[in-house]
Amino acid sequence: MTSNGFPILDARLGHWPIAGSFTISRGAKTEAVTIMAEVRLGALTGRGECVPYPRYGETPETSLSALLAMRDAVSSGLDRNALQSAMPPGAARNALDCALLDLEAKRSGRRIWDLLGRPAPEPCVTAYTISLGAPEVMAKAAAKAAHRPLLKIKLGGDGDPARIAAVRAAAPQSQLIVDANESWNEANLEANLAACVAAGVTLVEQPLPAGRDDALAQMTRPLTICADESVHASGSLEALRGRYDAVNIKLDKTGGLTEALAMADAARALGFDIMVGCMVATSLSMAPAMLLTPLARFVDLDGPLLLAEDCEHGLYYQDSLVYPPDAALWG
Repeated sequence: MTSNGFPILDARLGHWPIAGSFTISRGAKTEAVTIMAEVRLGALTGRGECVPYPRYGETPETSLSALLAMRDAVSSGLDRNALQSAMPPGAARNALDCALLDLEAKRSGRRIWDLLGRPAPEPCVTAYTISLGAPEVMAKAAAKAAHRPLLKIKLGGDGDPARIAAVRAAAPQSQLIVDANESWNEANLEANLAACVAAGVTLVEQPLPAGRDDALAQMTRPLTICADESVHASGSLEALRGRYDAVNIKLDKTGGLTEALAMADAARALGFDIMVGCMVATSLSMAPAMLLTPLARFVDLDGPLLLAEDCEHGLYYQDSLVYPPDAALWG
């Protein structure tokens, strides 16, 4: 604790091996690199975690530097409301925003949802991700996960109809959502969507590259189309009307839970369905996002299930059912 009674900020990198590998259209990785922010005030410590994402020009090193550059501001009394204009949306702000929220809850002795006047999260079904691969490889992974009620299928462009059909055959009872990660184009959009319809897919996430999605406004969309890379914070919502039916809210994009909650309220007012999503990370990243689950049609918070080992006091998962965090973890 500083002499003026304000918190001390620290941050550090974390390296978390993935169980196997995680593959999407932009490449594969075998570990999740996270940043944990800690704000200490006397005996109390608030924590938050983020995952810098190269797609948005972030690296672990630059995000860590951006966080540590806020030390003086935090020790001078910067609160999370002022933080929203002091840092741009993104991973670094997310870690600090969530750490400050955690500290608020610890100081008050109340759970964070009560402090914010939000509904208490309840156990809910999360999607479970099937990484991109050859159809037979994806089918094998889907067969192992066929007992799960909701599967999220990573796609990659060429050959996607075969992947979709193979996964559906291997997991006939599961609800399917697919994530193209911007890998489709106008030439294959209709064929890929038709393959999704034939397989009973419920939702397609980010089929076209961000900024090149005009075709979505010029067609009758045969199933729910969800924006991910095209949507970040609240200011990006208006431009999506007429192109997307749902938005994927991730705290690493919004820059924290404070903005994510405001964005979810704004999105629902505009008629969008909500998906709450995540990067591959520990339960410390998932815990704040649980506050969004009462607003969400789809929950995709399976990051810890993809790791070889989770953080201490991790979320409790009962197959695909994820439970709210204990106070020992966050909030």
